[in-house]
Amino acid sequence: MTSAIDTRDTQDVSASGDYAKSRARKAAFGSFIGAVVDWYDFLLYGIVAALIFNTEFFPKVSPAMGTLAAFGTFGVGFLFRPLGGFVFGHYGDWLGRKRMLVLTVTMMGLSTALIGVLPGFASIGWWAPALLVLLRAIQGFAVGGEWGGAALMAVESAPEKQKAFYSSGVQVGYGVGLILATGIVSILTMTLDDAAFRAWGWRIPFVLSIVLVLVGLWVRSSMEESQEFVERVEKAHRRARLPIFEALRQNPKAFLLIIALRLAELFTMYIVTAFALSYSTMNLGMPRQFFLNIALLVGAVSIVTIPLFAMAADRFGRRRVYITGAAIGMLSAVPFFVALDRHATPWIVLFSVMLANVAHDMVVSVQQPMFTQLFGTEFRYSGAGVGYQVASVVGGGFTPFVAVALVNMAGGSWHPVAAYMAIGCLLSVLVAWKMKTR
Repeated sequence: MTSAIDTRDTQDVSASGDYAKSRARKAAFGSFIGAVVDWYDFLLYGIVAALIFNTEFFPKVSPAMGTLAAFGTFGVGFLFRPLGGFVFGHYGDWLGRKRMLVLTVTMMGLSTALIGVLPGFASIGWWAPALLVLLRAIQGFAVGGEWGGAALMAVESAPEKQKAFYSSGVQVGYGVGLILATGIVSILTMTLDDAAFRAWGWRIPFVLSIVLVLVGLWVRSSMEESQEFVERVEKAHRRARLPIFEALRQNPKAFLLIIALRLAELFTMYIVTAFALSYSTMNLGMPRQFFLNIALLVGAVSIVTIPLFAMAADRFGRRRVYITGAAIGMLSAVPFFVALDRHATPWIVLFSVMLANVAHDMVVSVQQPMFTQLFGTEFRYSGAGVGYQVASVVGGGFTPFVAVALVNMAGGSWHPVAAYMAIGCLLSVLVAWKMKTR
């Protein structure tokens, strides 16, 4: 009799373990797919802004000012990300992570598709840039709620000792989104002449976002709610009235930590994939396809490097992996621009990979568990989401804008931009070095 009971108990435990693993895999895949959709939409804007928006929406100003204006609208999306983090975080802590993630992917896709059919300055005058800014703001609002929910679904459902690996799909989604966005733009620039691409070809990738949205909605609708949220918040009926204020009260230092820790990530990626594309074509006379190909390369490599670095972090420690990545970013800043200035193609590729696939990917591979576990479950979506998105404004959204401004102020020199990147990475290293191991 005892043996039969023991066997039944063993089977129940095994079934429970299999169910937990299946749930964790579904959460990780759903977070990954949604991240692909959102980052495809968000990054596509930056790529096209560097190539088209300065003339399509800002033709009445000088080329330099048009580029600044185009990157300024790119930054608007980042300004609205904290608001999205606040709103979606609040309701995500109250109603659950899944509902918010379905809503973010819908808003993101629709606003992107509308950019694809938006008339240019020649058709509707200043309404064109005004509506462009509005749609970019909606993009930013939607993606502001994406990272927190996607990261939490993956982290809270993952096995205890594999949280970095299971949640790394959130960041791998960035790489896949970058490949899709850059790849489609590259195909169009190679198959269409410049006049056709500027007239209507650039609109195609935006309209195609609808297809990705339908896929994202299908996957996310089949996900289950985070088990940790259900157990600790729904069943216990523990909900903070205003989760963001509770997060601020419990751990105010966490917001500053997240901002400082994201500088290495944001500076390395956006200078390589957004600013360098504009700088190399306008200041150095290099073909635009070259940096589009680099963006494709780093996106493809990240699909492998991010999970590998996440596995290393689960085994050897998150902080150790993070500090190594940020330090590599700091040391690669000047060599990258030296290679760029000399048109040294092999070295440009090498240091692009060092910045975007080694430094950046090591840093982002540990962010999901590192940031979300700074806050309690009942206010985690608000705390981690808002902190992450505020950092996006401070260190990410206006990085191409600041870099272009620094180059203009320095008479075309890259030295201030290299210093800007290196100092940001150094600050990330110092903050991570002083953090206590959790």
